[in-house]
Amino acid sequence: MLPILELISTWTIPLLLLTIPTIGIVKRVPVYESFVDGAKEGFNTAICIIPYLVAMFVALKVFQQSGAMDTMIHLIQPLTARFGIPQEVLPLALIRPLSGSGALALLSNMLETYGPDSFLGRLASTVQGSTETTFYVVTVYFGAAGIHKIRHALVAGLSADLAGFLAAVYVVYRVFANS
Repeated sequence: MLPILELISTWTIPLLLLTIPTIGIVKRVPVYESFVDGAKEGFNTAICIIPYLVAMFVALKVFQQSGAMDTMIHLIQPLTARFGIPQEVLPLALIRPLSGSGALALLSNMLETYGPDSFLGRLASTVQGSTETTFYVVTVYFGAAGIHKIRHALVAGLSADLAGFLAAVYVVYRVFANS
């Protein structure tokens, strides 16, 4: 099963980079001009969401520096240990819904510490890809769109994060526990 995963992971991005422009050319879409227009629109969007980003980063730092994250990890660790979830991946699971860049920094640290092909490295990478930056999305995109009633979206997003985290743990144990 691992050679198939390696083949897929090796060729997915190059195939996408070839397929998307090819489809555009076949459909007679001005590919380069469309790309530049999208980049301009992305830049304008980035300017609009800067205040929301600043608020999110301040809240994230307060969460980390106040000790609230460490307290949460301490409280949930006995439960997660019963299910075989390593304590080392819990900070990533808590930070990922708050900040993609914060989670990426934790992931990078874990990969440097344990190695990318270690069980913890694979688990952390899978958690990173299986969860979303829910609070970031709600704060930035809902704020930029003027959406104020976020309760149901937040519950759905956090439920999806929990499901993604648990699915990541399950899949990594099933696929990589013996390698």
